[in-house]
Amino acid sequence: MKVVLGVTGSIAAYKACELVRLLVKRGDEVHVVMTEHARAFVTPLTFQTLSRNPVECDMFASPQDWKPEHISLAAAADLVVVAPATANILAKMAHGIADDLLSSTLLATKAPVVVAPAMNDGMWTNPATQANVAALVARGVRVVQPGTGELACGTSGTGRMAEPSEILSACSIS
Repeated sequence: MKVVLGVTGSIAAYKACELVRLLVKRGDEVHVVMTEHARAFVTPLTFQTLSRNPVECDMFASPQDWKPEHISLAAAADLVVVAPATANILAKMAHGIADDLLSSTLLATKAPVVVAPAMNDGMWTNPATQANVAALVARGVRVVQPGTGELACGTSGTGRMAEPSEILSACSIS
């Protein structure tokens, strides 16, 4: 299965490395798309090494061929996974905003989409975030619910990204 993995700017981006490892071990072909903010937490080289594929980061990078990258990624994907999924990307998805490579790919794809939210508990419980998640669920997006516990900001609550093995379990096409 060809999986496009979107990685957004969250401290939980380090867990996406393990998710790539698990997907590759399962036999999937993984193509990672990183947002600008994700690159502050993990480098593209890490994902390139783990996935054994080039990592896409820039909507307007010099293309290897004539195809627009976001359209070719969207069309080729059997599954798109966003892990971690920040409140920002969830809002972009819910409202059809396509202002970078990942959000444009998400808007263009017809493949099933799985998201694994990761954020501060105040952001997760905010009515705007909950409305965005409800809108995505109504459109068929699978949400791997965040866990509860100690958060990177030093507080405790719901917002921890699910463990990679739990996200992998949600990555089946049915």
